Amino acid sequence: MRTHVVDHPLVAHKLTVLRDRETTSPTFRLLTDELVTLLAYEATREVGVVPLDIETPVTATTGVTMSTPKPLVVPILRAGLGMLDGMMRLLPTAEVGFLGMVRDEGTLLASTYATRLPEDLGGRQCFVLDPMLATGGTLAAAVHLLAERGAGSVVCICLLAAPEGVAHLESELGGLDTPVTVVTAALDERLNDKGYIVPGLGDAGDRLYGIA
Repeated sequence: MRTHVVDHPLVAHKLTVLRDRETTSPTFRLLTDELVTLLAYEATREVGVVPLDIETPVTATTGVTMSTPKPLVVPILRAGLGMLDGMMRLLPTAEVGFLGMVRDEGTLLASTYATRLPEDLGGRQCFVLDPMLATGGTLAAAVHLLAERGAGSVVCICLLAAPEGVAHLESELGGLDTPVTVVTAALDERLNDKGYIVPGLGDAGDRLYGIA
């Protein structure tokens, strides 16, 4: 597993505003959308392309176009939905699947309550959207599910990650043949005793959509 922390002043600026407890939900949603597009630029560096012959107004040349099968973008409900538009802005031809996963606040273990994915992923590139890599349980379960269905590679895009979560993910995915990359805006200090990232930004789902 490879972890890539995006070091860019615009990423750091937007993340700082997201962290601020005074930032309102509308602003939080807008900045999440913008930040994900910046992270997606890095996350798609190895997206599959094939040569394409075209005619410019001046001459013939060869460029590239997206290869098939199309990439699959998988937001983890519910907070991952807040990252979907920002990702699709960069990959408008990608297809979208959904994973509903919830973490038990007592055991910190993740369970799946809904899936909307192809049964056979047939070597497709998959991009998983989850704002927080905290304990790592949710992402580990999501990656295993995608790998079992034949994903060719999995890139996890997270706003924040904790060292404990990265370590857990590396341990859980150690024997996996499917290449896995984590792209994040920051690797924070630690988890607290409730499993929240410190300094973090709080509960991303609540800050995106409210507590209901």
